[in-house]
Amino acid sequence: MPESELARTPSEISVASSEESVTPRIGRTTPLPLTTRPSCYSSSSSCDIEISGTNFSEEEELVVKLRSSQIHEQEEALVSLRKMTRTLEETRVRLCTPRLLSVLKSLISSRYSSLQVNAVAALVNLSLEKQNKVKIVRSGIVPPLIDVLRGGFPESRDHAAGALFSLSLDDQNKTAIGVLGALPPLLHALRSDSERTRHDSALALYHLSLVQSNRVKMIKLGVVQILLGMVKSAHMLGRVMLVLCHLAASGEGRAAMLDGGAVECFISFLNQGEFESEATRESCVAALYGLSYGGLRFKGLAKEAGAEETLMKLEETGSENAKKKVRRILEVLREKHEEDEDVNWEELLNSDDDLSRTQSQAGGRTGSSSC
Repeated sequence: MPESELARTPSEISVASSEESVTPRIGRTTPLPLTTRPSCYSSSSSCDIEISGTNFSEEEELVVKLRSSQIHEQEEALVSLRKMTRTLEETRVRLCTPRLLSVLKSLISSRYSSLQVNAVAALVNLSLEKQNKVKIVRSGIVPPLIDVLRGGFPESRDHAAGALFSLSLDDQNKTAIGVLGALPPLLHALRSDSERTRHDSALALYHLSLVQSNRVKMIKLGVVQILLGMVKSAHMLGRVMLVLCHLAASGEGRAAMLDGGAVECFISFLNQGEFESEATRESCVAALYGLSYGGLRFKGLAKEAGAEETLMKLEETGSENAKKKVRRILEVLREKHEEDEDVNWEELLNSDDDLSRTQSQAGGRTGSSSC
């Protein structure tokens, strides 16, 4: 399988194409949570304008041009803004002002392709600085970003997904982004023709799924079936597995995954023995570990999928952390209780009502809803 694209650091970003878009070079795989730069992080996509320097009036000059009635002046200002904020951290901080964000907000909704693309791309650059992230969300710019992700120009959608990913890195933004309606278009974007849009949307969902309210929304939107389908097709496994890990660690996510066939899916995946990376396999084991707190329901599904044999093989390989999780899952599967002898596993797997009745007869044991 191709080498993973999960890890991208500033040193791996290079300028490519006549449009000066910044694209990543594939490097060695590192843990996904370290990724903090959107795939679309880029400079100008149109004119090649040299920026000789900045001064105290740079924001004023940009705002005046951005508010111009002349399209070419607006585009020139946006291209300049993209160039100025592409690499200079202090410039990104200095130019992230309420006035400039207000103008960008209107241009993000422009019907002109060049204006919309450059406006959203400039916002991506501004969002890279940690101290800008909350300020940007509070400026009211997320709703137009969502609109672009839903139906903007193709390149604009790339940048919109990248911006939402970048903004979702700040814990203070996670709930707000979910409340503002970003989850449905982000889930839809997982099927985009654009690799950049797919990858950055998955990264955004990964970070947003850290918040319980977002997990509940995602489950109601059918995220489990979408992500399990991607696992079966071996599509973006690293990102998808990490989102599933978050879901499996919560009571509501665990229940949805058990009902959605996640145990069988994960065991089948582990049996294939071909992994995008060792981290992907460990994420799959971690997701199973989360599901193992699902009580009798998990045990029945795992037995049906032949999980014990698969996990015994994994117990001899992998990292120490993964081995510990495998041993914990095996302990759950091998636990012997009096009620196990009386459980009708077929009925248990087919009926939630039967599950409740069986548990009552067996002495009231219920599945744990916490890790």
